[in-house]
Amino acid sequence: MFESLKKKFSRTSDKLEEELKEEAQQENNLDPDEKPQKKRSFFSFGRKKEEPKEEETTEQLALESGEDDSGEEVEESSLLSEETTDSEEITKDEPKEEKKSFFSFGRNKKEEVEEESVEEADEDSEEESEDKKSFFSFGRKKSDDDDEESSGGFFSFIREKTISEKHVEDTLWELEMGLLEGDVAMEVASEVVESVKQNLVGKKIKRSNDITEYTFNALRDAVAEIIDIPGKNMTEMIEEKKAQGEPLVVMFVGINGTGKTTTIGKLANYYLKKGYTPVIAASDTFRAGAIEQVNYHADNVGVKLIKHQKGSDPAAVAYDAIEHARAQGKELVLIDTAGRMQTNTNLMDEMKKIKRVANPDLVIFVGDALTGNDATEQAVKFNDAIDVDGVILTKADADSKGGASLSIGYVIKKPILFLGMGQGYEDIMEYDAQWMLNQLFSEDEEEVSESE
Repeated sequence: MFESLKKKFSRTSDKLEEELKEEAQQENNLDPDEKPQKKRSFFSFGRKKEEPKEEETTEQLALESGEDDSGEEVEESSLLSEETTDSEEITKDEPKEEKKSFFSFGRNKKEEVEEESVEEADEDSEEESEDKKSFFSFGRKKSDDDDEESSGGFFSFIREKTISEKHVEDTLWELEMGLLEGDVAMEVASEVVESVKQNLVGKKIKRSNDITEYTFNALRDAVAEIIDIPGKNMTEMIEEKKAQGEPLVVMFVGINGTGKTTTIGKLANYYLKKGYTPVIAASDTFRAGAIEQVNYHADNVGVKLIKHQKGSDPAAVAYDAIEHARAQGKELVLIDTAGRMQTNTNLMDEMKKIKRVANPDLVIFVGDALTGNDATEQAVKFNDAIDVDGVILTKADADSKGGASLSIGYVIKKPILFLGMGQGYEDIMEYDAQWMLNQLFSEDEEEVSESE
């Protein structure tokens, strides 16, 4: 997910490092005597240190001291050592010959020398292949490779440098253009760039690791502010309404093709698995085949569907579903509405009527993450017309750019509640800002799953 944004964030760190290194070279401010040091992994900043493992167990100590579990001395090893002493004395002065393999006989000396040179070349190529670590390698668990020294890309200054506005000007302009190309809304891109600028300018640096650390923290802090919009939790709201003896009424709005009806099926299944009993209202009486489509999903997940004839009053369908839930003690009503373009005045007015009659506790806009800025613009129009309470983004798992996920909540000041993560009924998850942050600042899915 969000590979495009990850690359842009990575490039920001690299670009700033290039700017400062170039200036330092002109000032003769690079330390030529600096010994190669380890390039700190990107996500190691702020990570808690792991507790050291016990070096020796009680059993190991007992063996080393020559005692068994009963406290008696172990003599077997000493006997073996006595037996081998004589043979060691006889052979210690004789040079040991390396045992030749079966197939080495018959080869000439030249072939053996050539083989040795190939092995040495392989070792050299392995050493040269240790490239400078990528921007998103930071935060990964420490591995054996991290213990080895790496000089690739590492440098330090003779005199400490201070990051100034001129250093970040080109870098941040490139970042802003990259965000806009990634379908990030203009105001969001500007906010991220301004926040990063404020966090970086004035920072004092001594080595390239400092640049990477400060850039990482600045970007992460800026994005964290953007994506964490406080709002209502749907599950908590169900419990609150249940305590009052009322169902939670949720109305879904959005244009055709965003996966709105499928999302309703996913949510019905999600809350059914949590022990609640949902009911679906087929209030899309306008589009041909809409009632059959929602009926298909209701049958698949095993929930009740309230429906009328095609062309009937959608508000009446919503009203009947709410009354059914009250009578049967069901906790959740999910109202499907006709997908409509935000520019269609008549259909928007009909949607407002459904809201007046049903009086929903939540109005949720369903948008397609792959449409980027279009999803954000649609959310703005629906929010202006009907005042939505939250957002569900579908197809988030296939979103390489991440523009909608980063922008939509911040622009309309409403939280993302769920993310569609696939085509199955199980493929939906409650939105978590920390999870999203990890997705944006981790190199691969494995690292993300470890951080959850």
